[in-house]
Amino acid sequence: MILKYKGKTKDVYEHSQGQVLLKFKDDVTGEDGVFDPGANSVGLTIEGVGRSGLKMTKHFFEVLAQKLIPTHYVSADLDDVSMVVRQANAFGKGLEVICRYRAVGSFYKRYGAYVELGQPLDSFVEVTIKDDQRQDPTISEDALDMLGILTKEEYGILKGLTQKICGIIKEELAKKSLELYDIKLEFGRDSITNEIILIDEISGGNMRVYKKDQYIEPLQLEKEFFL
Repeated sequence: MILKYKGKTKDVYEHSQGQVLLKFKDDVTGEDGVFDPGANSVGLTIEGVGRSGLKMTKHFFEVLAQKLIPTHYVSADLDDVSMVVRQANAFGKGLEVICRYRAVGSFYKRYGAYVELGQPLDSFVEVTIKDDQRQDPTISEDALDMLGILTKEEYGILKGLTQKICGIIKEELAKKSLELYDIKLEFGRDSITNEIILIDEISGGNMRVYKKDQYIEPLQLEKEFFL
């Protein structure tokens, strides 16, 4: 296979027309050896986390497919730790969309003067630009529109999809007595239809999940979820 792109947690290979193959790795984002789904650099390597992430991703994408949510998912191979997806074009140089249910992480660091740690939030959506050099700055709807990255109409679609998808994920986790605090998603435009679709992965590596106020590490999350 021809390597197209080497990412932090996944490598991207050519597969077939309109499709690519994602190879999951055992790297997760974080700082100083501590996992952080919002970090913009690899913080640590956890053996088995790639397969664990793919197993959860496969489950969630298949649940979303049943609910007719547009995604890039085609198929997954747990033994090969890889996933075949529809090719998508990024918004600008890439965006990340975070949905927050509790005030933790970078949200609390920024707004701690106004909220208490762990305070409930109402499906709060924020968008950041993928830019490691500038620490992935947040960006507003108006700025996205003015910079030609995303129109206001597209932003509305993105926000609506984010809240709907994250609500489904939150409900799935709640079935296992797990609470979703926040989650990071990525979207793109289908390379053939131009439809806005969910891309990347849905796993412990891009969400914070707690059980009875106890934070669950990504690898342990998969074990808890599939008990």
